[in-house]
Amino acid sequence: MVVAMDQRSNVNGHSKEERFDPSAQPPFKIGDIRAAIPKHCWIKSPLRSMSYVARDIFAVLALAVAAVYFDSWFFWPLYWAAQGTLFWAIFVLGHDCGHGSFSDIPLLNTAVGHILHSFILVPYHGWRISHRTHHQNHGHVENDESWVPLPEKLYKNLSHSTRMLRYTVPLPMLAYPLYLWYRSPGKEGSHYNPYSSLFAPSERKLIATSTTCWSIMLATLLYLSFLVGPVTVLKVYGVPYIIFVMWLDAVTYLHHHGHDDKLPWYRGKEWSYLRGGLTTVDRDYGIFNNIHHDIGTHVIHHLFPQIPHYHLVEATKAAKHVLGRYYREPKTSGAIPIHLVESLVASIKKDHYVSDTGDIVFYETDPDLYVYASDKTKIN
Repeated sequence: MVVAMDQRSNVNGHSKEERFDPSAQPPFKIGDIRAAIPKHCWIKSPLRSMSYVARDIFAVLALAVAAVYFDSWFFWPLYWAAQGTLFWAIFVLGHDCGHGSFSDIPLLNTAVGHILHSFILVPYHGWRISHRTHHQNHGHVENDESWVPLPEKLYKNLSHSTRMLRYTVPLPMLAYPLYLWYRSPGKEGSHYNPYSSLFAPSERKLIATSTTCWSIMLATLLYLSFLVGPVTVLKVYGVPYIIFVMWLDAVTYLHHHGHDDKLPWYRGKEWSYLRGGLTTVDRDYGIFNNIHHDIGTHVIHHLFPQIPHYHLVEATKAAKHVLGRYYREPKTSGAIPIHLVESLVASIKKDHYVSDTGDIVFYETDPDLYVYASDKTKIN
């Protein structure tokens, strides 16, 4: 088995570690990584997966009952933060259904995926199919689907107000509902439309089914608004939904951005499934690792999405010696991952676009983006 070893050179009689190039062809194959992962890590347990569903649903219901019972403005902010986090955990379990890592039973995956994702207003099949595109093309400038870098020409054709919306925290952390409707700049289609270019004609019935389930959930929320009042629905469901969206946008962004070292994006002949997957970043979320089902253990997940979430940590440990420096050890978090806020903000402020040309590209910074806004404020 070939292992990615640190390269060293001797300079003036001293051993010196060479600067690592993350865009260099890895000296191992994806089969080498697969062979390093214990066989039991590939085994899916429907019973174990359903136990996580039961755990999360029970917690969601218990929190909602407690919030309504206490109905205190001291308790509501705590409820919003906790419930929004659990909505995000529910999304992750539906995400596993979409990958087939939840179980080997397609009907169970589809049923549970629809129930979980519809509850948090995500069209299951629409998301599943576009997310499949993301995994199949991870790290590809044009073909990837999630937080794709904008080519320079497209970036500079955006209005300044659009750029500011995209690159001013916390606004990008509220983008997911808009993405579901309109996708990203430069891409067309809707996750709700069976005739969208996102989907093949054979997938139209699946999209119609998921959009119908989404519509039923939305209608249920509207009915509850008439029954118990819109303010109650906003407090019990609406605010946690916003927290969930912020979790989703932040975590998915940090999967592919914000590392201390610049990581490559690929085009053309330089892209491969392995090289694209190796640009993914693992993150430590402290006490939230278990709550959101180890979604921060993301490199191995991206390369092998069939592995259940409860085996990802073990699989990653087993594969590290093969990955070598192509695996970037996440910074250890305290109980609350405050350090990731800094990484998120810093990346959004500097990772703006990539070159229109070249098969290996890195993010570049628009030096005038925030200067223009600052000057305009001074004039006003």
